[in-house]
Amino acid sequence: MIHGDRPGPQVALLSCGLIYFRQEKDMPDKPLHFCRYPGCGELVSGQYCVEHQAKAEADEQTRRQRYDKGRGTAQERGYDSRWRKARRAYLLHHPLCVECEKEGKLTPATVVDHITPHRGDKKLFWDKTNWQPLCKEHHDIKTAKEDGGFGNRRGGG
Repeated sequence: MIHGDRPGPQVALLSCGLIYFRQEKDMPDKPLHFCRYPGCGELVSGQYCVEHQAKAEADEQTRRQRYDKGRGTAQERGYDSRWRKARRAYLLHHPLCVECEKEGKLTPATVVDHITPHRGDKKLFWDKTNWQPLCKEHHDIKTAKEDGGFGNRRGGG
């Protein structure tokens, strides 16, 4: 049980196993959980404890660098001046995000997405029937599912 009239930090262990922490009386409750670093038992309100935050950030940066190195530059993947011209023309004719439209929203499309990832296949890359207009938010969600971002397995849906 949290006693709201005591000064300073307040901690409570709930029957469901969550630990709640409240710094000041008027601040909202924050659930505490274990640091995400393997083997660490430190209780935190964020993802990592102070000791492991820098290590986690360095590990993430290394993982991204490895991924980007194998991926090649945008130019190497076919996104050159010809693509930029085709993209611009496509978005002029297809100005709204198709996923937002399905949700009943009208949002400008900013990305021409390849419905089926081309993975270097030039024929599929230039196949306009494989293109769709998306807003950045919907493109990021789709790409994360396909490429394994946000904890998804590559190719997952």
